Amino acid sequence: MDFNFKETEQKWQKYWDDNKTFHAEIDHTKPKFYALVEFPYPSGQGLHAGHPRPYTAMDIVARKRRMEGFNVLFPFGWDAFGLPTENFAIKNKLHPADVTKQNVANFKKQAKALGFSFDWDREINTTDPDYFKWTQWIFLQLLKRGLAYKKEMSVNWCTSCKVVLANEEVVNGVCERCHGEVVHKVKSQWVLKITEYADKLIDGLTDVDYLERIKASQINWIGRSEGAEVDFGTTTGDTLTVFTTRADTLFGATYMVLAPEHPLIGKWADKLQNLSEVAAYRDAAARKSDFERAELAKDKTGVKLQGVSGINPVNGKEIPIFISDYVLVTYGTGAIMAVPAHDDRDYEFAKKFGCDIIEVVKGGNIEEAAFIDSATGIMVNSGFLDGLSVEEAKEKIKTWLVDNNKGKRKINFKLRDWVFSRQRYWGEPIPVVFCEKCGWVPLPESELPLKLPDIDNPTPTDNGESPLSLLESFINTTCPKCGGYAKRETDTMPQWAGSSWYYLRYADPHNDKELISKEALQYWLPVDWYNGGMEHTTLHLLYSRFWHKALFDMNIVNTPEPYLKRTAHGMILGEDGEKMSKSRGNVVNPLDIMEEYGADSFRLYEMFIGDFEKAAKWNTNSVKGCRRFLERIANLSDNLTDGDEYTPVLRSAFHKAIKKVTNDIEQLKFNTAIAALMTLVNEIYAAGGVNKSEYRALLILLAPFAPHTASELFQVAGFGLVHLAKWATYNEALCVDETVEIVLQLSGKIKGKLIVPTSATTDEMLALAKADEGFAKLLEGKTIVKEIAVQGKLVNVVAR
Repeated sequence: MDFNFKETEQKWQKYWDDNKTFHAEIDHTKPKFYALVEFPYPSGQGLHAGHPRPYTAMDIVARKRRMEGFNVLFPFGWDAFGLPTENFAIKNKLHPADVTKQNVANFKKQAKALGFSFDWDREINTTDPDYFKWTQWIFLQLLKRGLAYKKEMSVNWCTSCKVVLANEEVVNGVCERCHGEVVHKVKSQWVLKITEYADKLIDGLTDVDYLERIKASQINWIGRSEGAEVDFGTTTGDTLTVFTTRADTLFGATYMVLAPEHPLIGKWADKLQNLSEVAAYRDAAARKSDFERAELAKDKTGVKLQGVSGINPVNGKEIPIFISDYVLVTYGTGAIMAVPAHDDRDYEFAKKFGCDIIEVVKGGNIEEAAFIDSATGIMVNSGFLDGLSVEEAKEKIKTWLVDNNKGKRKINFKLRDWVFSRQRYWGEPIPVVFCEKCGWVPLPESELPLKLPDIDNPTPTDNGESPLSLLESFINTTCPKCGGYAKRETDTMPQWAGSSWYYLRYADPHNDKELISKEALQYWLPVDWYNGGMEHTTLHLLYSRFWHKALFDMNIVNTPEPYLKRTAHGMILGEDGEKMSKSRGNVVNPLDIMEEYGADSFRLYEMFIGDFEKAAKWNTNSVKGCRRFLERIANLSDNLTDGDEYTPVLRSAFHKAIKKVTNDIEQLKFNTAIAALMTLVNEIYAAGGVNKSEYRALLILLAPFAPHTASELFQVAGFGLVHLAKWATYNEALCVDETVEIVLQLSGKIKGKLIVPTSATTDEMLALAKADEGFAKLLEGKTIVKEIAVQGKLVNVVAR
């Protein structure tokens, strides 16, 4: 068959658009299926070959679900606020809105060319005022319920982007976006109280179908730990409270360490004999990110506070106090007790600074190294805890601390509240004003959306404030509460804001009266299957679940979790095996590949390249094989024979292929599903061709992977529209081969193989083996001692 893939793709993309083939409406006569992919940030570079991998995967699932009779919602949109667009606009003296519009148009053209079955009527854009009106509305609900607050705090400051970063946005000590230096500054920030939901965020993971590694990344990031808060005295009369999960080791605590920013250091200024040394260290620490400070592999540094000591509460001994940058004021209490005998970092620190090392859990040799396998064992050198197991000691010391007013039981979290302010222009304005009389006052909901004013230069100010802070016409306003003079907040929201609830808007994208209608909420939510990158499982996914749980507690949404299932995909690397990037020069443009081989060949290769959950290296030459495979399927249409059922020679092959493809799609094993289709096509050619019934089934299996090709061939063959066809079914009994190859052994040694009926009993297998001419010769002149047969596997004759 002469097959023009370019004409075919254009024809079917136009048909799908003109007929709104994939538009979804509420339909209670069908079961619903909500498939979701992470909406992209529309950068200036457009799509590279890695972007379509998750979109193609979920498109395959969505197309299959429609053919199985589901009412499928498969939407798409744009996470378009953010720093890259703003920085590009500043550099090129453009408005971020114009850059965004251009980038979205480019991305959309590429996405449509790939034939994704998105419902484009539900397209959203986080920079659209009709969208961010509801982002602002959600913020106001959080504010009303005390989940948003303003706080003076030490923040991560990117010296290049001139913006505050959340801890999660500092990677390897630098800004994750521009790789610029990150330092600490004290600023007044809006913060969301995600820590109030720490328990719920962990506990909710038992109710969802997430990959175990996704669950683990969430649990580890939240970092729930049970222990005790212990009050250490000081020689100044002040109390230093520390959190520890190992209160049982208190008798081995031989020194304390404070974060350099700890407030007591300022209070002790007149008592410190080395104040200048302390101050210098404190300044150096402020120039490091939290990541750098907490890095385990770095050299241990610190300064002993001369003039102030701590007092161990269990034995009354005075112990030295240090400051060191590995202790963070934002985690726990900003102070730790150190037990060098049983912690590697404490041990190294104690050796460097000459602190005592006292074994309190029996085992190891503390002269050589810390005994860190101390979670079980027997207590020693620990007064009233001596002789107890670690678990017994943990309970006894907690009770002792409470009874003696020296501490309390405590559950602590590594998770910090979410810094929600950005000193940039291109983000959602925060809808609050400051009034000297009333304090921070939310805007009335009737005034939403609060839009960004037009601005000539979106460059952040050198003092770290938003460029909006220079716009008097925007700043000056009246207080909604008292009518007096007020100033607008000039910080904007982070990019995470718009992506924390977009799945809700897809379900009711044109509603200008409410966040989402009750009918849409009840029908479409929760999302049935969400696929995204592993890199977003500790940021976007966590934030999104937090917002949803907060909205659930406000009775705004109807489910405690937004996503029933969350899977992840591996990255597609450049041909050099490195991550695709413009700077490396290894970016593969999908449009270039499609121009030469077609969209369906590109889609097939993306899914055939390897295990979907793992990284895979791109190879343009391999796309040719996928093109040839599609051509082989097209050529089968030249010699179709009549027939309304599978022929005997291909019956088992078709049932096995249908089963394999059906199950592999559900398990995201697209590469093996395509391999099964290739095997089936080989068997078809070996059989001399197919009848119409067989060809129809083949095209139905192909349709989710190569929708343009399958649609055209299906129509030309007179079968109608493939997207309206029912998914192929299989008979389990017919998935078994009629014959099987077994191994022939003589006294345990393999001597040959034999084809026998699959249904053959062990007695029949033995008879067939003895009747085999070659095996029979091996048995001549021998006495059979024992006969062993394993059905469908082997025959072993022991003979002498």
